[in-house]
Amino acid sequence: MIIFIYGEDTFRSRKKLAELKEHFRNKFDPSGESLTAIDGETASLEKIGQAVGHSSLFSSKRMIIVESVLANKSGEIFENLVLYLKEFEKKKNKDDNIIIFWEEGIGEKEGPKKKTAAPKKSRNKKDILLAFLLSQKFIYPFKPLSNTETIDWIKKEAKAKGGQIAGEAATLLSSFLGNDLWQADNELEKLINFKTAQQLRLGGESKGMITEEDVKDLVRGQFDERIFALTDAISNKNKKEAIRLLEEQAEAGLADAYLLSMIERQFKILAQVKKASEEGLTSRKIMSLFKLHPFVADKAIAQARRFTLESLKNIMDKLIEIDYLLKRGEVDGRTALGVLIGKEI
Repeated sequence: MIIFIYGEDTFRSRKKLAELKEHFRNKFDPSGESLTAIDGETASLEKIGQAVGHSSLFSSKRMIIVESVLANKSGEIFENLVLYLKEFEKKKNKDDNIIIFWEEGIGEKEGPKKKTAAPKKSRNKKDILLAFLLSQKFIYPFKPLSNTETIDWIKKEAKAKGGQIAGEAATLLSSFLGNDLWQADNELEKLINFKTAQQLRLGGESKGMITEEDVKDLVRGQFDERIFALTDAISNKNKKEAIRLLEEQAEAGLADAYLLSMIERQFKILAQVKKASEEGLTSRKIMSLFKLHPFVADKAIAQARRFTLESLKNIMDKLIEIDYLLKRGEVDGRTALGVLIGKEI
């Protein structure tokens, strides 16, 4: 049996892989002796073949997990692996072994639409392997969740962890983190632990409902309210407030590189939104085009009105220059951002 797990949502794809491994251990291999994990990025065809053909005294079945084989630097492995797997499928005892291929970063365009496509000579060897894997009976694609799906996932995950989260709090958490389920999972753990400790102090037995205020107080997301406040201060020509907010972020322990990336990302969104608005796109179209959460889109549209497109492009150019110099160790990030704010206000 060949199984293919792929997609940009690595949190859910990893969870699926863990479920399959756990099921295999419970049903066939409690000792774990018949399960092999292979780094496909560096593996040779010989190594994969040896793992598949290796016999075990503890189980009649084997599970072989090959991760990131599409990133392998050897161009020859792709075509030869397809030939090997086709021979594997012909064997009468093929069900004795389960081969799982796990990949990340394969977008929707490369997904099921290619499932039944026959390999073409014009394709490169990697595409031939990808088409073969997509043609398998057992494939599990994991594309990023939409805003609504992420909110639903947060609610269900909180419940699965034994906690509770209000609908408004789940929406706010989604707006902070986007569809980054790795960070969302970590933040949920933190929030549930906080509510548990809070309830214990109050003498209650339940873990308590996670509220909007809890999320605002404890979560620092990709679109932190303080970054919006900083760009607001810049657009309102409030130099004193902008510098204060910049210092506040730095004193909170944020690395210069991270702080710069947050500001750069926000101004990039503002430039995109400004251009789209000038072209007559509605807020709904803008939200869809740039895959923005409604909360983020509304904030960005309101802020973009207070800038010209030329000024936004100028700020972006200067932020990119600061980023370049910071990576070369030629500037202090906080100082350079302070100078930029001073010039723009």
